[in-house]
Amino acid sequence: MMALNFQAAKHKKMIMERTKNCTVRLGDVSKLYPEGSIVWITSGKKGEPKHRIYTAYLDKVRVKTMGTLTSADLGHQNPEINSREELIADFERIYKRRILMEDTVTVIYFSEVHNDLNDEKDDSAE
Repeated sequence: MMALNFQAAKHKKMIMERTKNCTVRLGDVSKLYPEGSIVWITSGKKGEPKHRIYTAYLDKVRVKTMGTLTSADLGHQNPEINSREELIADFERIYKRRILMEDTVTVIYFSEVHNDLNDEKDDSAE
């Protein structure tokens, strides 16, 4: 099973609150995360135990440049980020290197997979 891991506490909080359903990853990671895949959404720092938050379906995977990210991409990535410049500043803190508008990113939209359909009563039998 593949995982999309989130290291930052703020991202874990957004994932737990279900306000984050997209991630922007530096570089082209589309082959690692193909559209239609099932992944675990996890949280934990590098080299430490990870916590599975939920299982997700990768709805849409798009390779873009930082400069072509849309306001929808930004809003679903982090509702507190309002511009590409703010995202770049955030990425520069994370990656500890300069990020340019021309840099390639992968935008991954995901949705939670629920297990509750097997628990529902079959109403068509009545």
